[in-house]
Amino acid sequence: MFLRQLHYLVAVAEHRHFARAAEACRVSQPALSAGIRQLEEELKVTIVQRDRRFQGLTDEGLRVLKWARQTLNSLDGLRQEAALAQRISGGHLAIGAVPSALRAISTLAAEYRRVVPDLTLEILSLSTQEIARRLKERELHLALAYTEHGFQQGFETLGLYRETFVLLSGESCAIPPERHFQWHELGELPLCLFNKGMHNRHILDGCFQAAGVTPRVVVETNAPSIIHEEVRKGQIYAIAPASALPDYFMDGGVRLNPIADQPCATISLIRLSQDNPPAVASAIWDHTQTLDLLY
Repeated sequence: MFLRQLHYLVAVAEHRHFARAAEACRVSQPALSAGIRQLEEELKVTIVQRDRRFQGLTDEGLRVLKWARQTLNSLDGLRQEAALAQRISGGHLAIGAVPSALRAISTLAAEYRRVVPDLTLEILSLSTQEIARRLKERELHLALAYTEHGFQQGFETLGLYRETFVLLSGESCAIPPERHFQWHELGELPLCLFNKGMHNRHILDGCFQAAGVTPRVVVETNAPSIIHEEVRKGQIYAIAPASALPDYFMDGGVRLNPIADQPCATISLIRLSQDNPPAVASAIWDHTQTLDLLY
């Protein structure tokens, strides 16, 4: 079986005419017909209903057509990957990320190294303000951050996923896993939250303000490990994005409960608007648009 035979089949299905299909494939009509007959002989099925004119595809032919299209689409993807690897091999890419996006950037980093051989990544955990400054100063190529506040003028953004905030509690608190919390209820709990220098905290403060309550914050930190330890003790609760929680949060000792009325908090890939971005950064940006991140 040759790829050109699959191209012939797709062309016949699209044009529904042997001569026009042959013209589209830039071969003679006898060559196209012979190629399809060879495909039928190899697969031992009749693909095309024949008379003096093209009558359509058989049921078996329609199934073969589906696989032919999938095969050719996969081949196109392979060629694009190879072209990217040939064009961009190696290079340095500096990426800044807000702390709550570090788990996502770890996933992306593995994908970036896969499509760009010998890529050297520099990943920095930074505040939203510091990310904006470093992008403007061209100290960063790309960044992952919240885009509801800032990053409009002079930046390009690519939305990746929506944050989902959850309540964290120790197992000794015995909260039913199906219980949903309202923001005014959360305001009554002793809380460990990320500190005020983080945009994540700004989002939470806005939720409490909208609910008309002042949260009981007893511990502030910028370290997920501190939140984990405080919550495991069973005396303090925490609120954090589910996507930001390291895997060890799921190893026992901590329970997650959903929160109603989720805030609008989108993590996006961000870059400085410029006419000629660095080749490796441009290639990575284009590749990221093909990904589907779910958290």
